[in-house]
Amino acid sequence: MAVADYDFHLFDLDGTLVDAEWEYTRAVFDRVGDRLGREFSDREAYVLWHGLGGARGETLREIGVDPDAFWPAFHAVEDPVARAEATYLHDDAARLLNRVSEVGGPTGLVTHCQEFLAEPVLDHVDLGGRFDAVVCCTDETGWKPDPDPIETAMGELGVDPGRHRGYYVGDGESDVAAAWNAGLDAVHVERVGHDDRGRCVLGDRRVERLDELVGGDGDDADRRGGVRVDSGGAVDAS
Repeated sequence: MAVADYDFHLFDLDGTLVDAEWEYTRAVFDRVGDRLGREFSDREAYVLWHGLGGARGETLREIGVDPDAFWPAFHAVEDPVARAEATYLHDDAARLLNRVSEVGGPTGLVTHCQEFLAEPVLDHVDLGGRFDAVVCCTDETGWKPDPDPIETAMGELGVDPGRHRGYYVGDGESDVAAAWNAGLDAVHVERVGHDDRGRCVLGDRRVERLDELVGGDGDDADRRGGVRVDSGGAVDAS
């Protein structure tokens, strides 16, 4: 599988193209815990942030937290500026986006990250305006693994999987399932490792680095910062 084989390109955001520094994640769960009157361990915060236990609602219930109480508290304590400043673009994601710009085709983002956070994050990593469609999941759009938010993005891009070949890249099980439910090829990027996840996530293509989709050998260490988008939409990760 190579991106040049496809007519359109769809991506998840958090954990796929970008990640946040651990210090920010830990602070968020500290503030959520203060609101809920319950402390979150480092492991619980890590698992919930990365969705390692599968659907986060189920994970929350397993540790005795009501999802209907957790999510309002979680969104209330997140600060867009702090979140953006703590976020970095993976260098392998920058290389993949460069290649996508070269081959062309509509490009979209489908993310559980809420709009009030996604916009400053994208601006901070110089990806603002990079995507032809950005869908931030809500109760109205639906949530992955349902296909609805991906179908919304395809509608905005003017593509149809019955006539156009597309894929969706994500770092979680729900991303893979959403892609398949929407009739797309699914790419899973394993950012945390199978041992830490405790399971192996299947997909049409499984990679440890996104530049594997464009011929990168993945030997160089992941770098943070120093990333920009030029006037043609390409990302510079040099």
